Amino acid sequence: MSDVDAIKKLVAKHELLLQEISKKIVGQSEVVNLLLNAVFSGGHALLIGVPGLAKTLMVRTLADALGLDFKRIQFTPDLMPSDILGSEILDENRKFKFIKGPVFANIILADEINRTPPKTQAALLEAMQERSVTVAGHTYPLGKPYFVLATQNPIEQEGTYPLPEAQLDRFMFAIELKYPSFEEEVQVVKNTTAEVSQTIQSLFTADEILQYQHLIRRIPVADNVINYAVGLVSKTRPNEPLAAEIVKKYIDWGAGPRASQNLILGAKTHAATKGKFSPDIEDVKAVAEGILRHRIIKNYKADAEGITESAIIQQLL
Repeated sequence: MSDVDAIKKLVAKHELLLQEISKKIVGQSEVVNLLLNAVFSGGHALLIGVPGLAKTLMVRTLADALGLDFKRIQFTPDLMPSDILGSEILDENRKFKFIKGPVFANIILADEINRTPPKTQAALLEAMQERSVTVAGHTYPLGKPYFVLATQNPIEQEGTYPLPEAQLDRFMFAIELKYPSFEEEVQVVKNTTAEVSQTIQSLFTADEILQYQHLIRRIPVADNVINYAVGLVSKTRPNEPLAAEIVKKYIDWGAGPRASQNLILGAKTHAATKGKFSPDIEDVKAVAEGILRHRIIKNYKADAEGITESAIIQQLL
């Protein structure tokens, strides 16, 4: 199959996927689109939202519709690295045998990742980056495709361990979940308090998703689009000559080169799922907020004046 035909097929399957997910998830179309963008781009995502917004249900539904193996890890203050990676035990023949932890799945939901100490956070983030786990000197590759979706509760700070900036940078997207609209909440209540439950059909295989990830990488990008993405990231750095005035005033640190790479990958996926054979500047703009939000660090002045990351990014765009 040619790349052109493959993109046309991806558009059709992406539409079916959205319809399938909407059987269980009401609204939140922007969040679902960004999660799918991360999956097809080969990235990871961080979901930020208060409890009760169906974060777990969303990821489980996504895994079912994509036909992927799913595991959920509830992060707690006493969770150890071996609890998620796995450990070696002595079997009946007195030989060491490796028992795989929950990190060995295609889609991992790291629930409330900021509730666990840095040592355990680092173990998961290393697995995300390396796509493998090393225990007692042996390296075990993780299954492909591999996608980590971490959740964070923004309102509770007591007993939490915020992710350092270098670790936040490993996530392709930081996605904010908002409360549903009145109509959407009515629909949610109707769906979840009746006896009928929807079953989700699996529309992809792991191999198909890997093929689409390779297809995304092969999509050509015009130089002006790459220049726009790199220029946009440069504008977020207060000490760069290209820095915008709002950035010099309200930002301590800007985004690094990984943001530029993710902008182009995200734009390619956004374009492909819309049936375009090459991304343009509009595709970069469509994914910019989710990619830059967690990579810019505001100063005390921005906090004092109530200036949000989203407001700064919108002004840059």
